Amino acid sequence: MTAGPGPGRCGSRPPSGARHNGRVNAAADPEPVPVTRTVDHGTAKLLPDVDRRRAWLLTVDGAPQSYVDLDEPTHLEFEYARRLGHVLDCAAAPGRPLDVLHLGGGALTLPRYVAATRPGARQDVVEADRALLALIAEELPLPAGAGVTVHGDDALRRLAGAAEDSVDVLVADVFGGSQVPAHLTTEAYAREAARVLRPGGTYTANLADGAPFAFLRSQLATFASVFAQLALVAEPAVLRGRRFGNAVLVASQEAIDVAELARRTARDAFPARVEHGAALRRFVGRARPVTEEGAMPSPLPPGGSFSVG
Repeated sequence: MTAGPGPGRCGSRPPSGARHNGRVNAAADPEPVPVTRTVDHGTAKLLPDVDRRRAWLLTVDGAPQSYVDLDEPTHLEFEYARRLGHVLDCAAAPGRPLDVLHLGGGALTLPRYVAATRPGARQDVVEADRALLALIAEELPLPAGAGVTVHGDDALRRLAGAAEDSVDVLVADVFGGSQVPAHLTTEAYAREAARVLRPGGTYTANLADGAPFAFLRSQLATFASVFAQLALVAEPAVLRGRRFGNAVLVASQEAIDVAELARRTARDAFPARVEHGAALRRFVGRARPVTEEGAMPSPLPPGGSFSVG
């Protein structure tokens, strides 16, 4: 289960005629070359960005999963990743080290971002696809002293084994293919997330849905049953039901700095809206929390929603 799919307008333009099994960091290669490898959950490709010398797009079975710039780890190419980055930026005073648990690893885009923006942060990353982890460790290794520990494990199993009040931020970006797995959508899962967070801690998740938003509304209802405060970050076109897309859920037991989050997201190339309070409750409507018996994965994206190019 890799990090979540990103929109096709991510900006990476892989070259044609991709050469398989090239080494990203091989000294003999005058130019970066694509890498293709079978991993546990499909076929992974690392595609170089023609505009950035050491930037790479990770796809799994054709769906964009992560984008990493090794020279500029604070560059977040996907819109949803930038929104998760804004949540991380608002979680504490600038530069203050945090303990962060990431469910879903991909190419470790957000762990690299936190390591660069919050030196001294301690981070654990849980990724079920061990072969994908091996590929990233080999081709896009983390810098020495990054403070990131990677675990090849199921996200819920690792979460259930985490200590109470042990992390400041929990980031969930787990997709099996292009869907959030059903076992990471339930009220029981939300309670586990709340259990491991310290007082004032923040939960944030990358979700994907489209009108009539049955999945997204149910997730908001689920987390509202466990957390005192919620916010949702998404593009207006997505919230109006004009297209399928990503939405970032934010949850905490204490007040969320909605104003600052809104200022940051409004400055993005593709501005987002932050919904909270009464407006968010109206959006949720009569949706109910998800039980284990009624859990279902997020909907499959319509063709072309998440694609390279």
